Amino acid sequence: MLIAGFPAGSFAANCFVAATGPGEECVIVDPGEDAEAGIDELLREHRLRPVAVLLTHGHLDHMWSVAPVCGARGVPAYVHPGDRALLADPARGFPLAAGQRLLGGLEFTEPDDVRELGDGAVLELAGLEITVDHAPGHTPGSVAFRLPRAADGGRPEVMFSGDLLFAGSVGRTDLPGGDPDAMVRSLSRVVLSRPDDTAVLPGHGPQTTVGRERAANPFLADVPPPAPARGL
Repeated sequence: MLIAGFPAGSFAANCFVAATGPGEECVIVDPGEDAEAGIDELLREHRLRPVAVLLTHGHLDHMWSVAPVCGARGVPAYVHPGDRALLADPARGFPLAAGQRLLGGLEFTEPDDVRELGDGAVLELAGLEITVDHAPGHTPGSVAFRLPRAADGGRPEVMFSGDLLFAGSVGRTDLPGGDPDAMVRSLSRVVLSRPDDTAVLPGHGPQTTVGRERAANPFLADVPPPAPARGL
């Protein structure tokens, strides 16, 4: 497994590439502001061939470069339908004054090929098995992407959490489309249901684990445990 990333642009939103190994196909997760050069560098360094762009949500700092990255490589973008409108109109994700200040005269368009994500979907891309967990709260269409534990147990499960969970914090819910109650439910169902050794690659900041956040993240202290799975 190969996962590499970098913080993109002035928002320092983490952009990742994931592949089964060097010289293989890959997926790109969250190409934010000015991410194209960093992506190209990773693709050259590891000899990777992208087949898709995955978006954890539609906020500008995570999808700024999605159209040019998809267009240059001829690959589709995957986004939850709850956030699809933000691809062409990212100002919807900000209060009016902030959107005008950030975007000015900038124009955005959808990539030519946009595919919508559903909760529980399993994407077979670049030799990877990627599970989609709908996780509203930060935005209506926020998702997390999970890669399964290695069959030999040598590598734990990996979660690309977007702006759902950070090291020591969680995503804000005070922007348009944010929902504090939905965030609590998503943290319980999507995060606290995972094994402690699950590696969490967040949308901003350093890598962490579910166990570390379960034990020390103050924003998870009052989140109820996930409901037990129903029997057949």
